[in-house]
Parts: sequence; C-alpha cells; structure tokens
Amino acid sequence: MRGIVHRSAPDSGDMREWMVPGMIGSLALRAKGGAVVALESGLHFFDFAAERATAIAGGEAGDPRTRFNDGKVDRQGRFLAGTMAREMRDPLGALYRLNADLSVEVLEREVILSNGPCFSPDGRTLYFADTRRRSIFAYDYDPAGGPLRNKRVLVDTTSYGTGPDGATVDAEGYLWSAQVLNGCLRRFAPDGTLDRTVELPVSYPSSVMFGGPALDVLFVTSISEPLNGRVPPEAEAGALLAIHGLGVKGLPELRFAG
Repeated sequence: MRGIVHRSAPDSGDMREWMVPGMIGSLALRAKGGAVVALESGLHFFDFAAERATAIAGGEAGDPRTRFNDGKVDRQGRFLAGTMAREMRDPLGALYRLNADLSVEVLEREVILSNGPCFSPDGRTLYFADTRRRSIFAYDYDPAGGPLRNKRVLVDTTSYGTGPDGATVDAEGYLWSAQVLNGCLRRFAPDGTLDRTVELPVSYPSSVMFGGPALDVLFVTSISEPLNGRVPPEAEAGALLAIHGLGVKGLPELRFAG
C-alpha cells in the first residue's frame, strides 16, 4: 500500500527496501536485470541500482476507479497482470499480457478484483481468480499466444465463506490458493478437487510462492489492513510466513523476457 518493494534473504536475515512511485500490486524480475512492476498507475520497469521506475503501459489509463493488482510471468516469459475496481464492486478491471516486445494485449475483461494468475506445469492452462466473484477460473492457454479459450470455473469458494487471493502451482500441478478471509491455504487438484487445507496464524493471507534452495518452502504474505470493516487481531498480521515440511516442491518462476 505504501509503495515499497521488500527483499528478504531468509538464510542470512538480510533485508532491503526500495520505494516505488505508487501503490504496487505485483512484480516479476527481468532477464535483463531489474523488475517489471504493476503499479497503480500502470506497468513500469524498475532499476534497483538506480532506484528508478520507467513507465511502459498504463492499463486503464486515466481511470481513477481502477488500479493494477496481482501478476505473474507465464512459461514463455510474458508478464500477465490484472486490474481491479478500487471500490471492489463493479467489473471495471481486466487481465493484461505484456509481451517481450512490450506490446500489451487484453486477455479478459469485466473483472472486479484480479488475483492469483498462475500456470500449469506445461503452461497450457491459466488459472485466474476474481476474488469478489469467489471463483478461480481455468482457461486453455496457447503458449504461442492468442486469446484465452474454454473458460470454466475450477473452484467456487462460496461454500468456504471467502474469496481466493494469490496463488501458485506446485511441481505436481496442484494449485495453492490463499483464502483471504479464512486464515488458511487450500491446495486444489487440477480438476478443482480440494486436496489439503493448511491453517495459518493470520486471518488474511494474501499470496503464496515456493522458495528456498530446493523450492520446498512455501512463503505466505498476509494483510494487516482492515477487510470488510474487521481489523485482523493477530500480532502476526502483515507478516511474511514460511511453511516448512509440506512434502511438496514448487516450480522455478521465469523472469520477464522483455
């Protein structure tokens, strides 16, 4: 919310921070160095050494009702990032794809709250959540490009009393979803069947990502701001958590190719 990128080295405890010019929804490291960041005002490159952001594209340029939120690099090195309605009520957002040549495509429209884009191990299925619709959707994804096809609801989280937030896919092809109002993570099979629930010491987990030298540690971000008028009561709210011993490994995240 404050426009800060944090970098943590869990083995040494080394912490670094960089200020970016605005609220940040997501980022991906670049193959050429630095990062591509989805700021509220649009997509930017960020140079860590110079601490400088350079605008690439604007999304819903000039529309104060929306901002960028979650994003992820596909298996070909393209960056997908979604926008959301700031009031989280109307379908004003969209899902964008930033290609290596810096061209931008619109892949999905009428999104209320973009979250959790991630990909099957072979890159041929895109998972994408609209938190306010309490749904994780699956699409056929052509690695060569082109529009999304065969949209279907993979998971409807209504029965859990929450919406899906950030997500990742492990090496077995199962999807891990942060259940933002439930204080837990849920692991779903590729057919949407619930496989496992992991309870957390925070009410509002926001995203997940595998890390560590063996990619067998699941890192979880969390929210300390009020949601639905309720302030999270835990002392750990807003903390970065690390879960060990899950018996599952993640997949390496590619860097943006542009």
